Amino acid sequence: MSYFDELAYQFIDGEWRAGSGSWDIVDFNPYNGEKLTSIPVATVEEIDQAYRAAERAQREWGATNPYARRLVFERVLRIIDDREAELAETIAAEVGGTLVKVGFELHLAREFLREAIQLALRAEGRILPSPIDGKENRLYRLPVGVVGVISPFNFPFLLSLKSVAPAIALGNAVVLKPHQNTPVCGGGLVAKIFEEAGLPAGVLNVVVTDIAEIGDALIEHPVPKTISFTGSEKVGRHVATVAAANFKHSVLELGGNSALVVLDDADVDYAVDAAVFSRFVHQGQVCMAANRVLVDRSVEREFTEKFVARVAALKVGDPTDPQTHIGPLINEGQAEAITSLVDRAVADGASALLHGETRGTLVAPSVLSGLPDDSPLLQQEIFGPVVVLVPFDGDEEAVRLTNATPYGLSGAVHTKDIERGVRFAKRIETGMFHVNDATVHDEPIVPFGGAKSSGVGRLNGDAMVEAFTTTKWISIQHGRSQFPF
Repeated sequence: MSYFDELAYQFIDGEWRAGSGSWDIVDFNPYNGEKLTSIPVATVEEIDQAYRAAERAQREWGATNPYARRLVFERVLRIIDDREAELAETIAAEVGGTLVKVGFELHLAREFLREAIQLALRAEGRILPSPIDGKENRLYRLPVGVVGVISPFNFPFLLSLKSVAPAIALGNAVVLKPHQNTPVCGGGLVAKIFEEAGLPAGVLNVVVTDIAEIGDALIEHPVPKTISFTGSEKVGRHVATVAAANFKHSVLELGGNSALVVLDDADVDYAVDAAVFSRFVHQGQVCMAANRVLVDRSVEREFTEKFVARVAALKVGDPTDPQTHIGPLINEGQAEAITSLVDRAVADGASALLHGETRGTLVAPSVLSGLPDDSPLLQQEIFGPVVVLVPFDGDEEAVRLTNATPYGLSGAVHTKDIERGVRFAKRIETGMFHVNDATVHDEPIVPFGGAKSSGVGRLNGDAMVEAFTTTKWISIQHGRSQFPF
């Protein structure tokens, strides 16, 4: 029995059960169209059951010694190590990820789990002085209680774990809703591994459903105090609005329109390598991917010739083939949307230095240049293998162009002068920026998040403590207070 058969269920209060909805979410392999499984959707009633189970289980889990909580994560790591081949095969089948992408996802998942082991001990309190004689002020870091997690399809296993693991390590319970295109990797697998690692029933619950069935019940429910959402800016705005209306804290990791900037003194060959990876890793379905490559006119011709040659050599095809660089997009709708973007840009006057063809979910790379200043492609996130080359004259114009987008997630600049790169990076309106590297990076202890329309809040490291705990002030009067009446 494969994981797809075994995990085609909801996981609520420690039980695997079929959803009671009247329709199924059908899970397909995006490369060959094979049906992997179908899962009856969870209803509003099951959302309530999951949150109530989490609420009950959290009371005891939150009181558990954090050293004991760490043991669960050590067992999770061992399970992942023991089953790496099976996990990789499952992720490749459901996501359409290449072997490089799948290896990267499993590696980072381990790193974030190792950080969660340490995180269990980092909810530190403080004692503050008081102007009142005899008074002691204690600040306690306590779990928020129950966290709702909504994860995306592009790195489903990693990005579910990225919120689920720290929330649980810090004493919370979780209800996880994976993306409907990746219900197994983003939901069932996570629950299965934690169940086998000995996590008590109810601490982690997984509901596979869709807004068409449940509306905003997952966010509006009175039990969760924090909502962690990773996904598109459009949906993120809605999540933020509904969460705020219900007095819930939200952590939003949203889309981007990142730029990789090549200054006049850059190592052009190295910048080409970084740009190719930054745009085309996982078919460009990465929020940090470099949608735009900005190049100083003094090196524009050299860079463009080398870049286009490298991109043209990328192999498109079966993600399980070790030689494949670019596998399928997540579904045909996404492939059609990307194809339409390119066709429209060319019709509006852009030059296609490469114009990749589309076959089903396989979309070959396109490299565009000469876009008019008002082109939508310069403003929006492009979740596919399309890149825009933009020339500039000098650092001032490069800064202006890099910031000329509603997004502010990541970016990179290439220059032989490190401090020049740092000065440039400080002027860019993003949550993250990299000097002489790719735009796609994530590390367990470094604050991860965006500015502008790319999100609110931070994840990773100490930011996880901020996201998934609350501060409580308890004062103690050791003497006797004097009251005015």
